[in-house]
Amino acid sequence: MYKEHGGFMEDFPFLTVITPTHNIIDGGLVDEFNILTTLLSKQSYPNIEHLVIDKASTDGTVQLLSDYKSKGYIQFYSEPDMGRIDALNKGIMRAKGKYVAFLNPSDFVHDIMAYDEIITAMEAAEAVYSFGTSYALHPDGYVLPFEPAILNAFQVVPCPLQAMVFRKDVLSQENYFDTKLRNYADYDLVVRLIMKEYNGIMYDKNFVTYKISSTLIGEHANEEFRQVLIKNFRSLYPLTNEILDKMVKFSEFPRELLEKLSQFYPEDARENFFLACEEMRKLRVDAYNQINGISDDAEVADKSVEAADNTSGTPQQAPQQQPNVLPQRPQMPGMSGMPRPQMGMPQKPQMPGMSGQPLRQTNPLNAPRPNMPGMNQ
Repeated sequence: MYKEHGGFMEDFPFLTVITPTHNIIDGGLVDEFNILTTLLSKQSYPNIEHLVIDKASTDGTVQLLSDYKSKGYIQFYSEPDMGRIDALNKGIMRAKGKYVAFLNPSDFVHDIMAYDEIITAMEAAEAVYSFGTSYALHPDGYVLPFEPAILNAFQVVPCPLQAMVFRKDVLSQENYFDTKLRNYADYDLVVRLIMKEYNGIMYDKNFVTYKISSTLIGEHANEEFRQVLIKNFRSLYPLTNEILDKMVKFSEFPRELLEKLSQFYPEDARENFFLACEEMRKLRVDAYNQINGISDDAEVADKSVEAADNTSGTPQQAPQQQPNVLPQRPQMPGMSGMPRPQMGMPQKPQMPGMSGQPLRQTNPLNAPRPNMPGMNQ
């Protein structure tokens, strides 16, 4: 049924997995990179290209990558760049795949059927992007599941970049990731795709584990998230400092702005959109109050939020979690990390162009893979 050609299967569109690297030996990431590459080689999907974009490493990383390339596991380029986002854009430009995905050296895909099923589903739905569930490794050392919050996509990061797959031609058409953004270029991209009403589908499995960057926590992250809000929503509603503070810290959006943003979702999903937005606001207010030891009473909580907003015209860093309290979900600007709200929402949110149909199973044919450098069969 399928014809092999050059070690790959025809009739399967290529997927390029892009990994940015820089001095991974000095960074202590050799073992993690080995796990990433080993597990990618075991994916059932036959046409995967692993493309590494290295930032002119000087610690022996280039030789390490050369060893992986000689074994047929990766293609790589090593040259100066302007940072991780620039590297991702270079990877998109050089990718041979119809589809692209993004994994850092410390990430890995733990479901060997994942890309097989995702690409099959995207082809069937003619989807531009997909999003799924993942495990997140927090900088404080604990692991938590990150469920997609696509109905909250304007309030928070709806899904980590590592749990998404994109069609390459649309990323090129939409001018790639914004290199002016360091931490929230992925959030900015997803917002732009939704506001252009591209088709997206949900892959309803947990398939990838990724590490949360410590740069997502702090004042700088708050300010960058604020800039993304201004960039994408200023033409829809006048955004004052006070309004922006509430949007950044508590996911509290003006009703008039939410009304306009709801138009980017199908009509039959809009009621759930408003419910999800209010639920996210309450979750973030409750988390803020819990961290600060404020009463759970709703009226007191609202007053505490208002008082916090009136203290400054610029975003403030969220108070740190007490050392003896292990949070169940990260409280970061733009990150939901929250349980899916129990409000009768469909298991597969109806994004523009989504069918909500189950994924088709594909034939797990797999082209032969060479040995990993330093590993026995």
